Amino acid sequence: MNPFSNTKLFSVKELFPLLVNGKGNNNLLSDGDSVPYLGAKKDDNGVMRYCAYDSALIMKGNCICFICNGAGSVGYTLYMDRPFIATSDIVAGYNEKLNPYIAMYLISLFDLERPRFSYGRKWKKTLKDTTIPLPQTENGTVDWAAVDSYIKNSILPLLPTRAKTIWNRGPINKPIFQKKINLNDKIWRYFHIATLFNSFEKCKCSSASELLEDGNEIAYIGAKKSDNGVMKYVKREESLVTKGNCIVFIGDGQGSVGYCLYQPNDFIGSTTLVAGYIDNLNQYIAQFLVTVLDMERYRYSFGRKYNKSAIINSKIKLPIDDKGKPDWQFMENYIKSLPFSSNI
Repeated sequence: MNPFSNTKLFSVKELFPLLVNGKGNNNLLSDGDSVPYLGAKKDDNGVMRYCAYDSALIMKGNCICFICNGAGSVGYTLYMDRPFIATSDIVAGYNEKLNPYIAMYLISLFDLERPRFSYGRKWKKTLKDTTIPLPQTENGTVDWAAVDSYIKNSILPLLPTRAKTIWNRGPINKPIFQKKINLNDKIWRYFHIATLFNSFEKCKCSSASELLEDGNEIAYIGAKKSDNGVMKYVKREESLVTKGNCIVFIGDGQGSVGYCLYQPNDFIGSTTLVAGYIDNLNQYIAQFLVTVLDMERYRYSFGRKYNKSAIINSKIKLPIDDKGKPDWQFMENYIKSLPFSSNI
């Protein structure tokens, strides 16, 4: 994992001279759309919702956030580049050398420590003494310049073009459509998933370790909700490729069964996945569908698979047009009206 030859173990208390506990309480926060509210959640960079500014609770950005408590997320780390409010499950670490590039590297190393912690074994007591290996200078201090250079010159060039653009300019907190759209303005009704999709295809890779070679040509998608399901990047093997612009249903896998993903590009997928295709699907409609589909996730578990039969017989509720059919345009417009939709 560590690309540097001359490394040294550094503790959290050495790396972050200032550690601050979150003190927000969801029940006491006013609604708003200006400040992200962080909780014990790995997905969506920890953002539970957006709230109004509160000077007594606000925390400065440009920090590493350690999730020290919370079922399923304790032991993970996040980077926040802007002011935020956080629950008491979060501890924020500050270092004047930190930037988004260095943060990316630190988070990758800290997340390797996650197996040591669980809901019954909190991180807060041992956080300050947690260590990670980092390159060192001749004086034995962290070589921050080397870390920064490695991410910029060795990692960022591997990212897709869209991701590079966002990294260079930062995310834009603006919707594509300025007019707000209310979900309650539409009538909703249930549809069988089978009637929404034109076709379904089971993904084809039964053993990533045996069938795939490491590379950077195509994403390998597995039974994983975070990172949009990407397990790693591999060399392209045409016999295993699944066509992109589809909704991917995670049919098996402890902790992820029942979730869905949107894959815009061709990919290689585990045989635990099923890809669903809709003629007019795009990234905006997909975001709407994935959100609704994920609300059905509670029905499934490692012992109750989300196989093709279960998928096509499931029902979800969607807004309808004047003819009683799914209103795809409304779904697209709604997503475009949300903050940050310019980045999708």
